[in-house]
Amino acid sequence: MKKNSILTRHNTTGWLFASPGFGLMLLFIVIPFILAIAFSLTNQRLMSPNAAEFVGLENYTNMLDVGILVVDPEIDASGNILVDKNGDNKYPRLRKFTRNNPDYPNVQGMKEWFSFSWGEQKVAIMASDLVFMKALVNTLTFVAFVAPIQGALALILALLINQPLRGIQIFRSIYFMPVVVSIVVVSLLWRFIYDGQNGLLNSVLNTLTFGHFKAVDWLGNQDTALGSIMAMSIWQAVGFHMIIWLSGLQTISPTLYEAAKIEGASPWQTFRYVTWPGLRNTAVLVVIVITMQAFSLFAQIDVMTSGGPLDSTQTIVYQAVERGYGKQDISGGSAMSVVLFLLVLSISLLQRYLTREKN
Repeated sequence: MKKNSILTRHNTTGWLFASPGFGLMLLFIVIPFILAIAFSLTNQRLMSPNAAEFVGLENYTNMLDVGILVVDPEIDASGNILVDKNGDNKYPRLRKFTRNNPDYPNVQGMKEWFSFSWGEQKVAIMASDLVFMKALVNTLTFVAFVAPIQGALALILALLINQPLRGIQIFRSIYFMPVVVSIVVVSLLWRFIYDGQNGLLNSVLNTLTFGHFKAVDWLGNQDTALGSIMAMSIWQAVGFHMIIWLSGLQTISPTLYEAAKIEGASPWQTFRYVTWPGLRNTAVLVVIVITMQAFSLFAQIDVMTSGGPLDSTQTIVYQAVERGYGKQDISGGSAMSVVLFLLVLSISLLQRYLTREKN
């Protein structure tokens, strides 16, 4: 009885200390997530005198619905295919099929996402929510490029600074400095660097090419805007993941490196058979953390481009905030948040499965 009373008292004390943390998690994570799921099944507005109504999966259908439209080229009275001034086939405008046309019920109200030629025909992929589809593709593209590049670059930096050299702590501090600076400040700084008129990047490239470089509006060009944000994001967060890699490197026993040196292993063989196996658990953590951070891309977009130009830098998080608060469509923003959660969860579980230890 005495042992049980001591155990019970210790458990009670532990729960009392943990209760503030649990309360905050419940208030700011669990409850908002449950509300997001509930709102996504309604037509809830941020400020509306009308009561919310249950609409089921309508928000998800409007957001994710896609269709295919196959269009024949225009022909003249003789049956010949009409061509434009560039020699390409001319096709009727797609709104002819997507607006009040009962013969094409599957694409009503949709807009063209992208298209390609299939023989003489034009195949158009249509989307109900074109902006969300662009945001989805941009987010996946951002993750696909940033996650491996940032992880690999952070590992290289960690290997370089994990050397017993005098003053190496200075380099560690320099590489880590961008992490402690507010992402808003960093985004503002890089917006000036990327400026199309007097930006530092254009000035440096112009100097290096002896005046032959033509200035580029890096954030105002839809071909370079997303890539520019990727480069800035990699630079800003690489120091954080470098520290994680460094902590993993310092857990590897020095005797393993001594044994590899005695056996005559090359630097690549040492990395492959000693360093990388010792970093397996660290690699799993780094990959998952980078992936989650990449999916949550928002501040850079909000400060640098506001989703433009022509929606080329829209992301799921930015679009969810813009839809929920900018357009006061809480139900639509909540549906996007739920889709993002399921997407991140699925990819994280897949990454964990692929990087698991195999017997």
